[in-house]
Parts: sequence; C-alpha cells; structure tokens
Amino acid sequence: AEVSDRRSISAPDIPQHKNPIPAATRIGNLVFSSAVGGEDPGTHELPDDPETQIANTFQTIRAVMREAGGTVDDIGKMSVYLADKSNRKRVNPHWLAMFPDEDSRPVRHTTEKKLPPGRHIQVEFIAVL
Repeated sequence: AEVSDRRSISAPDIPQHKNPIPAATRIGNLVFSSAVGGEDPGTHELPDDPETQIANTFQTIRAVMREAGGTVDDIGKMSVYLADKSNRKRVNPHWLAMFPDEDSRPVRHTTEKKLPPGRHIQVEFIAVL
C-alpha cells in the first residue's frame, strides 16, 4: 500500500502514547493497534488497580475500532500482555462481554510480561474491515 493509504487513528477518548506513535493505524482494510493500555479514556490518567485498567483497555479498543470505521467484530487477533498472569481471571469477563458468540471470536494469546511501572495490562490487535 502507498503511504498515502495509511491513516493514523486518534480521538479524544483514545489515550495517546508519550512517544510519537499513533494508538493505531489503518492501511486499506487492515487495522493495527499499538500497545493499548489501561489509561482512563476521559482523563488519560493511569489508575492504580488492575480491574480498572483492564476495563479501560477494553473501552479504548472499542473506541479505536469506532474511529477506524469498524467494530470489535472486525478484530481477528488479540495479544494480551499481563504484568501478573493471575489477572487473566479479570480479563476473561471483559473478553466474553466483547465477544459473546463462542462461534465468532478472534484468536487471543495472553502472556505474562514485564510491563512499564504501574501497568497491569497492554493489548495489541489486528482487525480486518
């Protein structure tokens, strides 16, 4: 694709990276996210607790897909990085709420990973519109 086909995804309710990196980019009918974290979509502040960060992450994913011109139903692959793998039990209810149809879910890979200080979760995803 030509560079002109690429469009950065942003909106007031999508927290931006401190570095000059968009939250996501759309090239043609493909959407690629950067690391989506647990910042509050309104204040862009990072809360302390894992549950709130996880809820915020899933809310931001919805906003990214809205701005990209699609919905979460267009997501094909999601990678979930957790600072503590025991938080998987907190992720699953949000996952099931986002993807209730067991016959139509993206693939997911959840990994424990050293994340920046204070972060409990980061997610990357790829969608096809």
